[in-house]
Amino acid sequence: MLILAIETSCDETSAAVVKDGREVLSNIISSQIDIHKKFGGVVPEVASRKHIETINQIVQEALDAANVTFKDIDLIGVTRGPGLVGALLIGISTAKALSYGLNVPLVGVNHIEGHVCANYIEFKDLEPPFTCLIVSGGHTYLVQANGYTDYEIVGRTRDDAAGEAFDKVARALGLPYPGGPVIDKLSQKGNKEAIDFPRAMIDDSYDFSFSGLKTAVLNYLNQQRQKGQEIVIEDVAASFQQAVLDVLVEKAFRLAKERGMNKIVLAGGVAANQGLRDMMNLRGEEEGIKIYYPSRILCTDNAAMIGSAAYFNYMAGNVSNLHLNVEPNLDLS
Repeated sequence: MLILAIETSCDETSAAVVKDGREVLSNIISSQIDIHKKFGGVVPEVASRKHIETINQIVQEALDAANVTFKDIDLIGVTRGPGLVGALLIGISTAKALSYGLNVPLVGVNHIEGHVCANYIEFKDLEPPFTCLIVSGGHTYLVQANGYTDYEIVGRTRDDAAGEAFDKVARALGLPYPGGPVIDKLSQKGNKEAIDFPRAMIDDSYDFSFSGLKTAVLNYLNQQRQKGQEIVIEDVAASFQQAVLDVLVEKAFRLAKERGMNKIVLAGGVAANQGLRDMMNLRGEEEGIKIYYPSRILCTDNAAMIGSAAYFNYMAGNVSNLHLNVEPNLDLS
């Protein structure tokens, strides 16, 4: 089965051709980072207009790169949420037009589920069940994946997502957008024990909270500036990142052991964080749990992961119709 997939949830316009949910024939991504960088974050209206300008070209590039035509496509997959409503509408409208014109089925995909499915592309032998830590700019979930389309949410963020906290702290440090990769790089040069930032474990809950940590960093920076004392950006970055990772890693392994899992899967944009990968691998070796995470290109928003998720949903009988609409606040279920 050949799936033509479309992803426009935020500031990447992406189209891909995926075979049987696991093999990527093409994955074209047009990023808008350089456009939004001057604003310090994504401007929804600008993102939507850029999607309109590029979507047809990106779809054609995906077909050409896969050496297929529209006639070869068996299924259309598209992100229906969560994301920016205007951006999502561009992808949904395009996908519905293609589904109608080609007379092939349409599957609306949960963007967060797509991030999980990126691992099925990277690891052909990976199968549920497993524990999954999903960490991105807008979401932080701890999930038990019981099947290819069966997700049990065990923990979630109660305020700022981890990636959001990274971006806000980066902005306070005067670092460029997106802040997560910059902080990760600076952390490798800093002392992670230089500043004792708080770790919010929230008792025995699997939920997360990073708002207090973000505030603690901002307070530290203000106090240092008021006292006229030097701020070592590398140390702040390393200490902040370590405070985030300690909580993520601890809760992921606690859930895996509680559920008797020998696999933990990382997903989402923050899964590209080298510090997180290193900590998970080290702890995994110590506890005999195998760690999975996609290559960095598949950690970003991309259509290949949407194509994979569309395939598994289609096989489970989850097919959409032409009344499909966007769901900007769609939850994982």
